[in-house]
Amino acid sequence: MFFKVFSFLKIACFFLLFIFSTNLSAMSIKIMLYGDSLMAGYGLTQNENLSSVLMNKIKEDNMNIDLINASVSGNTSKDGLTRLKWSLEDKPAVLVLCLGANDMLRGIDPTITKANLNEIIIQVKQKNIIVVLCGIQAPDNMGQNYKQQFDNIYPELAKEHQLIFMPFFLQDVALQEEYLLNDYTHPNHEGIKVIAGNLFPYIKKAINLLSS
Repeated sequence: MFFKVFSFLKIACFFLLFIFSTNLSAMSIKIMLYGDSLMAGYGLTQNENLSSVLMNKIKEDNMNIDLINASVSGNTSKDGLTRLKWSLEDKPAVLVLCLGANDMLRGIDPTITKANLNEIIIQVKQKNIIVVLCGIQAPDNMGQNYKQQFDNIYPELAKEHQLIFMPFFLQDVALQEEYLLNDYTHPNHEGIKVIAGNLFPYIKKAINLLSS
């Protein structure tokens, strides 16, 4: 009788484990884009912005992803920190962070920007959310000293917090007229395609960490 009960419980446990594993694999992974107008899709239609282009790539890879674009045009690093708590109520598994461009355009002290980004990263990691940090680089006309301080923010934070790091969000797009809107600052739809292609491997790396 004991062995029959034990065998039944063993089979039941395996069955429940199988159901749990199946449901877990069926669950979508929430990925949040957390940035400013560069991520929000300034000047673009809904179908042209970064989240839409990334979703097309995700579908091509047959990945079960729920992509949340929590980016707000005009946001500084301080704005991002201010709205972080309620943004995280969506409970993403991965947060792609790209803030600081508006700080740079306003000439905000890089030490302030770094402190804000550092606090964002700390709070996000406390929730066991994987952070993908996207770097921004200041143009030469900001001055050598400012540029060096600002550009160093991102690799320093990535190293300190051991983050997945995309060195330059606008790689292959910045200063390329064919990839920019008429303001020569924000990416057009073709520029977004380039950015999505560059960013996607870093997102996949984050997803692989979740399953490891």
